[in-house]
Amino acid sequence: MCRNIKTLFNFDPPATEQEIRDASLQFVRKLSGFTKPSQANEAVFNQAIEEVCKAAQVLLQSLITNAEPRDRDEVAAKARAKAIERFGKITITTNNDKISDQYNLAGAVPQTA
Repeated sequence: MCRNIKTLFNFDPPATEQEIRDASLQFVRKLSGFTKPSQANEAVFNQAIEEVCKAAQVLLQSLITNAEPRDRDEVAAKARAKAIERFGKITITTNNDKISDQYNLAGAVPQTA
């Protein structure tokens, strides 16, 4: 599976429409092999994204589980810890590019720079 496609089911809060669309875009990119289609393929590429998005929404709304919803922050922390274990020290920058934290292998503790 494409590493950029994240699990969207059974989270609190639930997946947003934008997250579902982003996953659909990644899926269509993976299937087609295009990150950006040519003008000749753009319409069918965009149609595929919309159809996959609709199917994903139906799927997510239809799935049933007895498990408690997972906490997004907890799952993100586990993913960061796994990345540190795999790659060593990493830098995480927020969306505003003003704050970044560096983490090391010793327990994913932020280090001040």
